[in-house]
Amino acid sequence: MQVILKENLENLGHIGDIVKVAPGYARNYLLPRGFAVEATVRNAKALDHTKRQMEYKKNKVLELAKGVAARIEALSLSITHQAGEEGKLFGAVTTMELAEKLKEQGIEIDRKKIVADPIKHTGEFSVVVKLHPEVTATLKGVVVAAA
Repeated sequence: MQVILKENLENLGHIGDIVKVAPGYARNYLLPRGFAVEATVRNAKALDHTKRQMEYKKNKVLELAKGVAARIEALSLSITHQAGEEGKLFGAVTTMELAEKLKEQGIEIDRKKIVADPIKHTGEFSVVVKLHPEVTATLKGVVVAAA
């Protein structure tokens, strides 16, 4: 089944792309959530009309992602955690915790966009934040042992 994408989807394509997917995937996921429309003759003609609007939306989302990436790159987080001997943490610094720290700084990011293994030692760290298929940012910070 062919569909026209209305949103950027990580493993499928970008806004306005016509992609072939399994009928069940389209019927049960893409169409009900508004991520895509069926690629009929009528919708294909409407696609030509809305291409400019989609291109504008795509560029707007990209610019917003670049702005957020610049804000994240400028930040340096400091996280206090309980630690044992040799700087090993009790537990770990998770993506959820990093997302909360970013929210405190005024940047709301879904924790699933933070690509990192749990941080288990004190010291400096850097984590990749995937904001857009074309934009990634590097978040840097320090894990400090609690007194």
